[in-house]
Amino acid sequence: MRCGRSSSGVTGTALCALLLLLAGCQAPAGSAPDTATTPAGSGFGAVFLGAGECSSFGTTRYTEVPCDGERAAARVVARHDGASGTGPPCPPTTDFVLHIGEQTAPARAVREGYACMRNLQPPHPGDPGEGGGPRTTVGDCVYDVGGGQVRETACDGSGTHRPQYEVVRAVAARAKCPASTALYVQLGGAAPVGCARPV
Repeated sequence: MRCGRSSSGVTGTALCALLLLLAGCQAPAGSAPDTATTPAGSGFGAVFLGAGECSSFGTTRYTEVPCDGERAAARVVARHDGASGTGPPCPPTTDFVLHIGEQTAPARAVREGYACMRNLQPPHPGDPGEGGGPRTTVGDCVYDVGGGQVRETACDGSGTHRPQYEVVRAVAARAKCPASTALYVQLGGAAPVGCARPV
């Protein structure tokens, strides 16, 4: 994502990459993103970790488990084939993304893809203002990391970094942002411009 400062807030326009790319998405606290291929194993559905199915948490691997089981930790809210950087974005309240490598297994083949995950219990870092998730949406806050870049952080100040801007509106073009806008954040979708104000 890119963002730029409003001329009303800072002299000049700077484009910056919002470091919450889908390919570098966040895993839940205490675990690492899934970078290893997860075995097909259980054979729950026709698609490994298909929409509506659940996974356990792991440090390097995630397994498909029954959603009503004690090991269930997150539910798949959307599942897409292919690389995450080229496919559809995850829903706005996605907490983290699992990258799934292609596999051929006796029980079923696993296609390369990615699963958009939502924790079954709080915390939900993908919710607006919570400081995480693979997408930035209205209600999220960011801070300046220098070099023309920003990162998302919790709006209530509970994160490691203090919030500096809050995305208050999503519009089709910069001209539609309110006069109080100090930073433009590229959100994607039908309303790709996020209007952010200082906090």
